[in-house]
Amino acid sequence: MPPTPTTPTPATTVTPEWWRSAVIYQVYPRSFADANGDGLGDLPGITHRLGTLRHLGVDAVWLSPFQTSPQRDGGYDVADYCDVDPIFGTLDDFAALQQKAHELGLRVIVDIVPNHTSSDHLWFQEALAAAEGSEARDHYLFREGKGVDGSLPPNNWESVFGGPAWTRVTRPDGTPGQWYLHLFDTSQPDLNWESEWVREQFRGILRFWLDRGVDGFRVDVAHGMIKAPGLPDYTPPAEAGSMGGGAGAQDAENEPASPPYWGQDGVHEIYRDWRSILNSYEGERVLVAEAWVEPLSRLAEWVRPDEMHQAFNFAYLETPWQAAPLRAVIDESLAAFASVGAPSTWVLSNHDVVRHASRLALTAENLQGHGLGPNSPGKPDPVLGLRRARAATSLMLALPGSSYLYQGEELGLPEDIELPDSARQDPTWFRTHGERYGRDGCRVPIPWEASAPAFGFNDTGASWLPQPDEWAPLSRDVETGVPGSTLSLYRRLLAVRSEYALGTGSLEWLEGFGTDVLALRNGAVTVVANLGAEPVELPAGDILLSSENLDGRILPSDTTAWLA
Repeated sequence: MPPTPTTPTPATTVTPEWWRSAVIYQVYPRSFADANGDGLGDLPGITHRLGTLRHLGVDAVWLSPFQTSPQRDGGYDVADYCDVDPIFGTLDDFAALQQKAHELGLRVIVDIVPNHTSSDHLWFQEALAAAEGSEARDHYLFREGKGVDGSLPPNNWESVFGGPAWTRVTRPDGTPGQWYLHLFDTSQPDLNWESEWVREQFRGILRFWLDRGVDGFRVDVAHGMIKAPGLPDYTPPAEAGSMGGGAGAQDAENEPASPPYWGQDGVHEIYRDWRSILNSYEGERVLVAEAWVEPLSRLAEWVRPDEMHQAFNFAYLETPWQAAPLRAVIDESLAAFASVGAPSTWVLSNHDVVRHASRLALTAENLQGHGLGPNSPGKPDPVLGLRRARAATSLMLALPGSSYLYQGEELGLPEDIELPDSARQDPTWFRTHGERYGRDGCRVPIPWEASAPAFGFNDTGASWLPQPDEWAPLSRDVETGVPGSTLSLYRRLLAVRSEYALGTGSLEWLEGFGTDVLALRNGAVTVVANLGAEPVELPAGDILLSSENLDGRILPSDTTAWLA
């Protein structure tokens, strides 16, 4: 692989509460860079390419799971929390990656998956071998079935990936036994977080990685873990996304209601405990919540001063490309998080959702987790999708707070909608018998060099998911240094954002531009985003950047501009 560009940065940059304004780049290790050529990305591949992220201008790297796993759910089925899966490398490889990142001035956040383990984990294997009612079984959620012979599941809960959330085990004598809960795949049994033993194991896991110098943790399914007493039946509304948050359901006070397996109050005690552990270490170590919780005022409970530092703003991610809803969710976000002294976060894409270069041009409903495929209704116009994605990112990076980028979005990558069914690996595809395409389309290995094997993902041409030929002009080498490319736009956005300290700024709305335009001032920068069909005239000021080429001072449709 050819060397990657770097921008020299002091190795020891001290920034108090850096997480309040950081731009954090998500790396999905399977699909970022593959050093050994086996078709799966790995830690040495990431290390080799870290210079491109420094060159891009981000502040930190979040690594999706690389711990030991049978990879039935892309690493979110962990079999050993304190080791690196051999397909990704070794603990020494992780140490080298982290050292290189820190030398480049990049902080490193790692994923932790506490709601469930892999069924291959020693803890679960011990639970299966233990007697019913034993301490080992109590580490998970085993229950007796319903019906005369226990042949019915303990309740009616459905898996996020489709199908029932319970699987029955077989006793050593061959007779049917208890059922265990798995809110995700059958290979991902839920832990019992009422168990003090489980809590102590995770204290040790946190310390294991903190002792190795990680800068924080992104907590998977941070609204899970605790279940409502008695595990009552629950049927989610048809319009609810797979990760919940209460969409469509209401309680007696007409407030959004949490399913009995999401957003339970008992989870906050766990995060207060974790925060105390992080606070005992030098430096600014952080906890980031992946919590699909509504409304935002309730999500803010996850980031109170003694709990987590940040929570992903999925309400923002799911807002349509319309001025009024976007203004409302921005106002609500800033108010909700400020009420507990936390920064708002902003995100448009990640490894679980349709890439925003496709999502923002959809013409039919697409629920989170369902994905896109050849037979999906309302497939997007790729040209319109990219135009809106560039404008949306230009708006997002102007907002005060912390922003997240997902690998490849800086190249303008769309969802791989035409991925062959035979190549799909997401358990959602299999558990729904092809009814939902799942998340493979946003996880395809990213392109580095247009003319290289596997677009430079490796030197052999192997790829765990096939890459579409249409991605060649979106490769990094094609876009590097080219005015107007999406990569050049991102670099300019991040440079100006840093220069004007927009992440630590404040927002003031500007009126008089029409109902389809969002105009705001953050410090010395004025931002105008035209979400309507008609062009608008820009106000006075030097144009710092625009998401599309401008004709004088006229801002066309689906375009954002920044002015000094």
